[in-house]
Amino acid sequence: MFQWSKKVVKSVTFNPDITDESLLAQIESYLEAKPDKSFSDLCKEALWQALCVADSALTTTHNPGTIEHQVGELQRQVASLEERFFAKESNRLDLIERQIFQLSQQIAQLAMPERPLTQPPTTVVHNPTYTPEPSPQEVDPVISRLSQFLDDF
Repeated sequence: MFQWSKKVVKSVTFNPDITDESLLAQIESYLEAKPDKSFSDLCKEALWQALCVADSALTTTHNPGTIEHQVGELQRQVASLEERFFAKESNRLDLIERQIFQLSQQIAQLAMPERPLTQPPTTVVHNPTYTPEPSPQEVDPVISRLSQFLDDF
């Protein structure tokens, strides 16, 4: 069995991501509201709850207000979970909105027609009253001389 010394110090590492930052904000607000609690106390309570140990096992008093206390504690926990959830989802929504904005800008750039800079745009004017006259075919002098020999042959 694992032997603990009288005082054991464990560290908790928080990463610079959305979930850990949200958790740190919740910890700070909780500890501000309850100045008699320490971060260590909060960690111990969370570990007890995570390991499914009821509050009644931690306290030996049988106070009639215990149920009200438990209901209040559960309401606080639900509110805390909601705040963390909404903070996380809000950050995710902001990220998605930025990505949609960037994609819409890229689509707008792709939709713009590209024109070469060296050629000016050409305009075609259509005049329905103008009909070109058929031009007489020009005869090549070499072909006309050769045609005489072919006729004779």
